[in-house]
Amino acid sequence: MATPLKDTVTPADTLDRLDIRLGRVLSAEPAPGTPKPAYRLSVDFGRYGVRTSVGRFTGHTPEELIGTQVLGVLNFEPRPVGDAVSDVLILGVQFTGAPSGDATPLIPAREAKLGSKVF
Repeated sequence: MATPLKDTVTPADTLDRLDIRLGRVLSAEPAPGTPKPAYRLSVDFGRYGVRTSVGRFTGHTPEELIGTQVLGVLNFEPRPVGDAVSDVLILGVQFTGAPSGDATPLIPAREAKLGSKVF
C-alpha cells in the first residue's frame, strides 16, 4: 500500500532552499561501523569540491558506482554514520526487491557538468 502524499508546499519553502548538485563518484568502499551494510563514497562536485557520503547503495558493486554521475544535497549538516562523517546526501530510490532503505542513486539521463544545480 502506498504511503499518503505529504502536504503541498511552495518551491520557495523547499526546493529553492536545497542546494542539489551533480557529482561523480570517485571511489566506493564498504563503510565500517554502520548499522546496516553501506558504502563510503567520495564524490567530486567540481568547483564545490570532493565530498564524502555514506549510503546504502550496496545493490551495486563499487565498480558499478565509480564514475557514475549522481545528485547530492550539499547544504545538509554533516552527520556521523558508522565510523565516517557523511557531508553530502546522495539522492536515491529503493529498487524493486531490495530491503527497505537499500537504494540505487538517481542519475542524469546524459552526462552534464559537475557542480550543475538541480532546478
